[in-house]
Amino acid sequence: MTRNPTRRDFMVVAAAALLPRRALASPFREIAWEDLIPEGVPYGEIIGPGQIDAINDTWVPQFDKNASMVNTTLDGKPVKLPGYIIPFDTGSGGVTSFMLVPYVGACIHTPPPPPNQLVFVTTDTPWPSESMWDPVWVSGRLSAKAMSTQIAEVGYRIAAEKIEVYKWQ
Repeated sequence: MTRNPTRRDFMVVAAAALLPRRALASPFREIAWEDLIPEGVPYGEIIGPGQIDAINDTWVPQFDKNASMVNTTLDGKPVKLPGYIIPFDTGSGGVTSFMLVPYVGACIHTPPPPPNQLVFVTTDTPWPSESMWDPVWVSGRLSAKAMSTQIAEVGYRIAAEKIEVYKWQ
């Protein structure tokens, strides 16, 4: 005996048809560098006056307390952030730890950005050395825990689950 399809049968089929699309959706929330600054702290107020380092012929910014304030609402969240690589650990397979910075040359040719604009990234899958100077997307869980490196004070960390070349749209 054959039964006629019910409304519930149609709903189950419709829900199943939507599953593959949702499975393809990224689990990472795309964020921008300004999202790393806590709400209510204007970007213009995180860098105070600075001074010239005459020996090294560079400008040394003086950061105020706002520069080290991190957005704790993002702590532990899966995020996707664009940026540029400043390599720390590089092997034959590529880069396994690096600083993600918001603009080209940060920390190398210019003084470092404030701590809440720097992310220390580690990855189990090395990023190829020949692609080191390309802008990238880094996806992983963001940790709002400060650390010190030989280059700068850092406000965030990410254990990268995915790194990919940033494509301009």
